[in-house]
Amino acid sequence: MARRGLIVVPLVLAVAMVTATGGAAQSREPAQSPIDVTFDAIRFDPAQPRLSVSYWRTDVELEYVRKDLSSPTGCVTRQAEETEEAAVEPGSGHVTLAGVRYDLVQFHFHTPAEHRVGGRADPLEMHLVHRAADGGLLVIGVPLRPGTRSTVDSVLARLAPECGEPVDVPDIELGTLLPANRLMLSYTGSLTTAPFTEGVRWFLATGMTVSQATIDRFQQLFTGGNARAVQPLGGRTLALTPRTGG
Repeated sequence: MARRGLIVVPLVLAVAMVTATGGAAQSREPAQSPIDVTFDAIRFDPAQPRLSVSYWRTDVELEYVRKDLSSPTGCVTRQAEETEEAAVEPGSGHVTLAGVRYDLVQFHFHTPAEHRVGGRADPLEMHLVHRAADGGLLVIGVPLRPGTRSTVDSVLARLAPECGEPVDVPDIELGTLLPANRLMLSYTGSLTTAPFTEGVRWFLATGMTVSQATIDRFQQLFTGGNARAVQPLGGRTLALTPRTGG
């Protein structure tokens, strides 16, 4: 993630998921992200707080996030931590968890999906990054697979050039970036780009669809991919977490 600033889980649900919170590591092992979700690590906790989502309409500014500003070949070289990032208008969305509010700051994309389920990765993953007043981070991860068009297609209709002006995308309904299925998996992990800070609250949503044309367009820009390798689970568990709002 991160840039700029059970009772019984049906197999179809688990395979569709990639989300995280809760489940602190049971040892001093690193608690890094992304992870490969395994079915035996999923737990049901009736005391798990719901994630309340409040999203509205906003204009977004899509820009290319560079990691090689000092390189003379930076405009033609793709770095693994670079991406297309959509900044939202302040106040256009937030989530609340256990009484703490996290404001939506931006959302960005990775190919292939950084989180995996049983070793399987979708073509894209979207990360919606939220920040609390104390600086704490909460990220919703949404896997994206080929299918019918969705709001993501509108956001990525024209990609921002690496060395050029951002692309303005008007009137995006943020709630449509989340799937209708409100069950999520949560765990505690880290940023997936330097400095890989830990303590990030992750929520993995069930999948959304996006057109194959949009997937191809993004992958043609990042031909070598821009996803971090999966990290050891290290004793952490994932909590089945319901979502309200959206």
